[in-house]
Formats: sequence, C-alpha cells, structure tokens
Amino acid sequence: MSDRMGDRGPRLDTPKDLRRPPLVRRPTYNSDTFGVFAEQFARFMGTAQFLIYMTLFVLFWVGWNIAAPPDLRFDDYPFIFLTLMLSLQASYAAPLILLAQNRQEARDRVIAEQDRQADARAHADMEFLAREVASLRMAVGEVATRDFLRSELRSLLADLEEREQERGQSHPGDGETENAPT
Repeated sequence: MSDRMGDRGPRLDTPKDLRRPPLVRRPTYNSDTFGVFAEQFARFMGTAQFLIYMTLFVLFWVGWNIAAPPDLRFDDYPFIFLTLMLSLQASYAAPLILLAQNRQEARDRVIAEQDRQADARAHADMEFLAREVASLRMAVGEVATRDFLRSELRSLLADLEEREQERGQSHPGDGETENAPT
C-alpha cells in the first residue's frame, strides 16, 4: 500500500524545494590556492622591490604625461587616471593583505596551541621527575653509604682484635699450640 502512495506524487508532509536552479553558476575556486596567492602577494607588497617598482611606475607615468607631446599624453594634469589606477590597486591590495593576515593568525593560533600542549607535557614531565628525585633521595637516605660501611667494618675489626687479645691473655699457651706444627 505504501508503494502505491509513493506513486501518486509528492508527499504532503514534505515541504517543497523553493530554490530555483541558478541562471548563472557561481565560480568555484580553491580557497587554499587563493590564500597562498594572497600571502605571496602580501609578501611581495611588503618588499623594497615593490616600492621601487611602484615609484618607477608613477615617475614614468607622471614624466610621460608632462614631457610627452600633447597628442601622445594619455593622462593630463591632475592625473585622474593615475589616481584611479592607484585606488584600484589599493582596493585589491587591502583585502588580499587582510586575507593573508587572517591565514597567518590561524597558523599562529595552531602553533600557540601546540606550544601550550608541549609546555603542559614538559611541566608534567618535570613534576614526575621531581617526584622521582625526591623518592630517590629518600631511598638513598635509608641506604648505607660507603663511609658508613667502612666505619662499621673498622669498629668490627677493632672488636675482633680486642677479643683476640683478650683470648690471648687468658690462655697464653693455647694460641701457640694451635699454631704449632704437629
């Protein structure tokens, strides 16, 4: 029965798609590729080479339009076309520079987060090592040192020598017969 209902047409409980297909398709672009281009452009605009090129361009433009014969000039004083060209260049440069800054900010944010995590791991490692060193100090405090063992052995040796002397004084002949050949 449900198969027959699907054959009748669209369901009443499903809204219609109100969007019409676009007359002109929007251009597609790879945002990473465009972002890399924006970064390269922003880097180039921040160089002395770019400033020299722009200065030479403007000087040529102004010089040509002042010194060239009147019929070869393309931008008479007050250089309205030059102003338009520079404004157009600035209107494209500003968003590209902002895009490059936004991408750099995103990279800096990721790097800062990685640095924070690395710092947290290093801090945890240092705390662990500090606890280990403290436990080793406590364990070493309970272990006999070389100097302590030497002093104990010297005192035991002194005790043995005293007993040997006491034994030798109480039985003067016993020690000689034991060591004498038979």
